[in-house]
Amino acid sequence: MSKKIKVATVFSGIGAPEQALKKLNIDYDIVFACDNDEIELKESFEDIKRNFKKSQYSDINKYVSDIYSNTKKPKYVKQSYFANYDIDEERWYPDIRFLDGKKYKNNIDIFIGGSPCQSFSIIGKRGGLEDARGTLFYEYARLVKEMQPKVFVYENVPGMLVHDGGNTWKVIQNVFKSLGYKIKYQVLNSKDYGIPQNRKRLFVVGIKKQYPDFSFPEPFELQKTMFDFLEEEVNFRHYLGKKGFEFVTNPNYKNRARVNKEIIQTEKANQQFNWNGDFVFEELEKVKDNPKIMTRAYVGDFEGKKGVIRQLSYRECMRLMGFSDDYKIVVPNVPAYRQAGNSIVVNVIEEIIKEIFKVVDFDEEN
Repeated sequence: MSKKIKVATVFSGIGAPEQALKKLNIDYDIVFACDNDEIELKESFEDIKRNFKKSQYSDINKYVSDIYSNTKKPKYVKQSYFANYDIDEERWYPDIRFLDGKKYKNNIDIFIGGSPCQSFSIIGKRGGLEDARGTLFYEYARLVKEMQPKVFVYENVPGMLVHDGGNTWKVIQNVFKSLGYKIKYQVLNSKDYGIPQNRKRLFVVGIKKQYPDFSFPEPFELQKTMFDFLEEEVNFRHYLGKKGFEFVTNPNYKNRARVNKEIIQTEKANQQFNWNGDFVFEELEKVKDNPKIMTRAYVGDFEGKKGVIRQLSYRECMRLMGFSDDYKIVVPNVPAYRQAGNSIVVNVIEEIIKEIFKVVDFDEEN
């Protein structure tokens, strides 16, 4: 392959597909990325369009971008993305609803994103694109239709398959098929692709019909445990006091907090807060000479041993999502954990991309 891969993402988060391409040493250009940083605007879609027409702006995306800026809410996702990837303001969109895909028609090789799973207010007989209108999935599908990428990858939670009694998935399948793509879908678990995390996600891959059939990657034996992803030292602030220690070791809360498991549970947006997620027990001998840890941490008994318990650090959480250590963490504590928990696991996307490259010739004109 001689050319750079042209990549576009929506609901971009902190860029798992970009990390996957980087780790695979695939040369790529970011055509655009899009994320609203979980900011909800007061104005409706219709109000924004109406007010834009009355404004002095010539570009609706600049107008919308200024609306987001005027909320004064921090743009932590954008901050992380810009710190790690080759992107500029012209290629960053804050709101998928106002992104015009027609300007990128036949200019995207791989288009990746995963919308929130929303109810479909109208389900027609055909289950076509119009039936999905009013949902963020509709916006994703609209962009596929307008841009005609060679390949798209759509990601969501497995619950989408049974959401609304299966009606949501019926609509989504019909929409994708109506756009002229051959689709395959499968639920993949991160622990089957090199990451010790029990994280199941639905992936849909759509490829233009002229290419051969795509197959999802075969699972392979997990060679590493959580302990292989830990830092040698973490900040003392991550160590738990008495209340936290007793909570995470209480078997009544085992579905919410677990300690020293080789395979972690699914990372979440609220990972490590209110004692959610996975935690690490360290024997007293390891930390007893560290006055900062000993001042903060509660020393208790766990599985017959005396020691302390700490959170996973946000670097460890990033590692357990497949991000390499050269990924810059530039945001505060809470959004750093949130961004890790909201991401796609990089290793899974890597394996999917490998399979895509087996059947798609990206050197061909779109």
